[in-house]
Amino acid sequence: MKHVLLLNLHQKYEGFANGNLTKDLLKEAKTFFQGHGYEVKETSVDEGYDIAQELEKFKWADLFFVQSPVYWMGLPWLGKKYIDDIFSAGVNTTTYASDGRSRTDPSKTYGSGGLMGGKRYMLSFTYNCPESEFNNPQGFFEGMSVDEANVALHKTFQFCGAAPYPSFAVHDVYKSEFEINGVLSGLKNHLNNTL
Repeated sequence: MKHVLLLNLHQKYEGFANGNLTKDLLKEAKTFFQGHGYEVKETSVDEGYDIAQELEKFKWADLFFVQSPVYWMGLPWLGKKYIDDIFSAGVNTTTYASDGRSRTDPSKTYGSGGLMGGKRYMLSFTYNCPESEFNNPQGFFEGMSVDEANVALHKTFQFCGAAPYPSFAVHDVYKSEFEINGVLSGLKNHLNNTL
């Protein structure tokens, strides 16, 4: 059986960012994965976590599905703290053994010492920013894609040896005509077309 860890990196701000969209997306993802033969485990950083238990989940998982809002162009600080806590604590056991370099073998380069080879990950983001600001040289992100704007998280997984699936993003989440059913269908289609 395949194993997926659903990571909820949402950080709640009462009345402004309550986490309902994140929960809806993760519920849709969980339904998809369970319907496709995956065993599912979950973590929600806003509810707290035990580092040792999380490392066991990281060992167990074949796939990490990361759901996060984007606050101030990056992960919420609780999400970033979780990444720092877990990836650092997993040294020599779960996440990485070294930065990969070797004094005796110059072919071993920085970022090649990961222990998560064979594992995959998928990033899923929610943005207030409209989609038109990405992949647009005149846009706010100066031509960057969603993945380029989130390179730090990609590089963290890459450093540890995990390989990406295409990312998913929801835009304009505060727009008055935001339509949740279309968003959930979009995620389901993305998962169907990717996995």
